[in-house]
Amino acid sequence: MEQGLLVVVSGPAGSGKGTVLKELKDSGDFVFSVSATTRAPRPGELDGVNYHFISHEEFEQRIVLGDMLEYTQYCGNYYGTPKKEAEEVLASGKNLLLEIEVEGAASIKAIYPEAVLVMLLPPTYAEQEERLRGRGTETEEKILARLEQAKAEVQRIAEYDYVVYNHSGRSHDAALDLMAIVRAEKCSVTRKSDILEKFFS
Repeated sequence: MEQGLLVVVSGPAGSGKGTVLKELKDSGDFVFSVSATTRAPRPGELDGVNYHFISHEEFEQRIVLGDMLEYTQYCGNYYGTPKKEAEEVLASGKNLLLEIEVEGAASIKAIYPEAVLVMLLPPTYAEQEERLRGRGTETEEKILARLEQAKAEVQRIAEYDYVVYNHSGRSHDAALDLMAIVRAEKCSVTRKSDILEKFFS
């Protein structure tokens, strides 16, 4: 069976990741990785659905054992991608989609050079700022912090394989672009080392 494709999608706040990735999930062609975290569940969150909720001790033990594909610490809690589940999905031939930030993406690429890294962006920085302000849910300080973080993230675009622009009102087009990238990658000669063997068999 052909190995599934490991696809990592990153994007700054305001890029519309949630909307675009929901379309990919609904397509049935992708399996979303459920991250592990040491933070407490929020109302309505389910273990194994939103996150795998585990203790600090267990998370740190998994790190030591090499059971996390990547991980980070944020506000005193760990967040990361369980390795075993990811490998099982890929071995089944399904495409695994990870939504993680640039540091985690770099960690994944170091372990899995064959992973496909895609950065999802608004068409311009000005539009990103407009989207963040349009939410009306965050303080000015938080908005400015997110914009500064976005600048730093986009500076690392050269570490990615593809960029997909998510124009306002056209998230479906961005989802189609992501699906096209996956289809093209699956036809790549570099991913099919047995072409001659199969052709002449």
